[in-house]
Amino acid sequence: MSFLLMFVTLLHLVTLAMLFIATMEKSWWSWGDIENTDLWYKCMYDNATETWLCASVSENEWLQSVQALMILSVVLSSISFMVFLGQLFTMSKGGLFYFTGLCQFFAGFAAFAAVLIYTFQRSEILQDVRELKMGRFGYCYILAWVCVPLLLISGALYVHLRKRA
Repeated sequence: MSFLLMFVTLLHLVTLAMLFIATMEKSWWSWGDIENTDLWYKCMYDNATETWLCASVSENEWLQSVQALMILSVVLSSISFMVFLGQLFTMSKGGLFYFTGLCQFFAGFAAFAAVLIYTFQRSEILQDVRELKMGRFGYCYILAWVCVPLLLISGALYVHLRKRA
């Protein structure tokens, strides 16, 4: 039982870290090694100074939806972890972690909605940049997709996990 508890805790922490990185890092869409864009900034590599020059992205409704859903996902997963830690010490023996699992499910659904919106509306989100055919999805976008099933699996594990001690 303690192995399962450690596994679920570690899975939650890893997923939360990946979700935070996917939300804050600068690679949702990439044009090679010279230009990246994410939920917050558009960055170009300057060869002369060998630094990245970043500017805020132009806001539109689709991008704001993705931003809000990813932040909601991080917040719900964080709340879920704090509630889980509280339940470990206050819940009676045999209790289930329903609220923790429910928060994880909602975090997974929020992340799922965010990456779906970005997938289908990327031409609207990236409207002022070069052709989309020349670019590709960045690692943060892929990381966000990886977080979706991990959040849902973590939520399912929490719903079925019973406090034994």
